[in-house]
Amino acid sequence: MQDTKISANDKIQIALIGAGGMGQGDTRSALSIPGVELVACADIYSSRLTRCKENWGNHLFTTKDYREILARKDVDAVIIATPDHWHSTITIDALNAGKHVYCEKPMVHKIEQGKPVVEAAKKSGKILQIGSQYASSLAFLKAKELFRAGAIGELNMVEAWLDRNSAIGAWQYSIPPDATPENIDWDRFLGYAPKRPFEPIRLFRWRNYNDYGTGLAGDLFVHLFTGIHTVTDALGPTRIFSTGGIRFWKDGRDAPDVMLALVDYPRTDKHPEFTLSLKVNFVSGGQRESFGVRFVGSEGVMTPTMSSVTIARTPRESEPGYTIGTFPQKVQEQFLAEYRQKYPTTSPTADAIRPERTEVYTPPPSHNPHREHHANFYKGVRTGKAHFEDGVFGLRTAGPALLCNHSFYEKKAMNWDPMQLRVV
Repeated sequence: MQDTKISANDKIQIALIGAGGMGQGDTRSALSIPGVELVACADIYSSRLTRCKENWGNHLFTTKDYREILARKDVDAVIIATPDHWHSTITIDALNAGKHVYCEKPMVHKIEQGKPVVEAAKKSGKILQIGSQYASSLAFLKAKELFRAGAIGELNMVEAWLDRNSAIGAWQYSIPPDATPENIDWDRFLGYAPKRPFEPIRLFRWRNYNDYGTGLAGDLFVHLFTGIHTVTDALGPTRIFSTGGIRFWKDGRDAPDVMLALVDYPRTDKHPEFTLSLKVNFVSGGQRESFGVRFVGSEGVMTPTMSSVTIARTPRESEPGYTIGTFPQKVQEQFLAEYRQKYPTTSPTADAIRPERTEVYTPPPSHNPHREHHANFYKGVRTGKAHFEDGVFGLRTAGPALLCNHSFYEKKAMNWDPMQLRVV
């Protein structure tokens, strides 16, 4: 196993592989961390390499072939922000080349790619962190603390949704006028996906197509799974069923624009048995974007967002009440006698008044979960101690998310083994 640490006084030199919107955003977050320096970028579209130099300097080494970056001795770590179907291949290649890896979610395009990624990370001794910033959000970490303290009693269900109502939200990304075969390495983009003629819409709107992306589940459900697993310490569900369809964005995509899923979690020593409902709708006309996670417990409801945690509690009645009006008079009298033995009539007191309560916890205004997630990655690179969103955690969220797709297309419930990380 190689030494994973970098001295606190040394610069961490990074490279970006996949310089689209998320990749360039990740790079900006990374460069806000003291001691991190960008030295190289790779992308199969020449103009994005030009844009990287405009952003970060002409000194950058740029290439369309990511392997040239992995061969460089001056690269300590890479950010992988390619289309999903390249995640596992480049991650394994980078780990084998001795690089630390920050890989965008979902960790894999196909479930069977997960364990080889985990094994490569273990063998390399390098840091692998998956890029869902919910795992570094102070609001979700506070929700975890409150959950463990019993703030909402016993959990019984979770509701989570992330709706959008805009063209960009529905992955209708802009296609540049210089998207030509001369500027784009089309064959390299396709990778193991089916071969097809040059069609730039499939590159710039790749999330719409299952050959390269993972749809609503891989883009958005995986974020929700990450937040829920962070709060509850859940290892994963055992049963998954989803449905939905292409309701509005009939633009040639094969990924649905509406998806709903019901997911069952087994009891563990960290949490009781509970059911999760998930929803994403790209035609939610009520507002531009709606995001939420509600943890519903016996004593309250907890709702974390990226900027706050709210707990709402309503006092329970001191006795269950009764419905005896349809019983004969004699039976009513017998029922009431037994009921009052168990719940004696008491005189009201001031102490019996229990107000409804709402508590709100807010992180400092300066807190940025995206930046914090990158800070956690580079802290791991320096100390050798990985953030908890490592390869195993990444597979525990990617696996159930991808099974939502399997359930949708195969029209049946899917079973998952969260301990062995495999389809049952």
